[in-house]
Amino acid sequence: MESEKSGTARAGVRVEWVVVPSTIGPLLLAATDRGLVSVVFHADERVRERALERLAGALGGELVRSASGLLAGPLRQLEAYFDGRLRSFDVKLDWSLVTGFNRQVLRELAEGVPYGTVVGYGELARRVGQPAAAQAVGAAMGSNPLPVVVPCHRVVESDGGLGGFGGGLETKRKLLALEGVLPEPLF
Repeated sequence: MESEKSGTARAGVRVEWVVVPSTIGPLLLAATDRGLVSVVFHADERVRERALERLAGALGGELVRSASGLLAGPLRQLEAYFDGRLRSFDVKLDWSLVTGFNRQVLRELAEGVPYGTVVGYGELARRVGQPAAAQAVGAAMGSNPLPVVVPCHRVVESDGGLGGFGGGLETKRKLLALEGVLPEPLF
């Protein structure tokens, strides 16, 4: 996965966005010239409006509805992922919406937890040099602006429980089933 070095939010940035269907419901995708900056689950009209307000506030830029240009690559790769044809994302990422420890944890997750595997919160904390920070890792997962592409669904409890998930546990189950970690639901 290609990662962009990032700074902080910058004035005047153009943010392209689109809502697309997926097997886990509508997803809002947003990108800047630096790369994919946001993926939002369950992007019905109410969720979409709140997410766009947050993006405008955080990035301070112009929001443009578009399914081409900056979003073409991420859209192709997400479609391939949900079709079972892609196991590793290779899109530029704009890390502007996450900083410090959370960014460190999310980068480790993106680069070190491959398709079809899971990692515990404590193990991920150990990997970033903070073995006592399992709860902070959970908070980092909750702040992940790029779910699916930065696979927070692959982080589970040490006892094998699913743990929490910003997109809801049913969404987490579906993503783990897609990757072969869990069986497909019977109905």
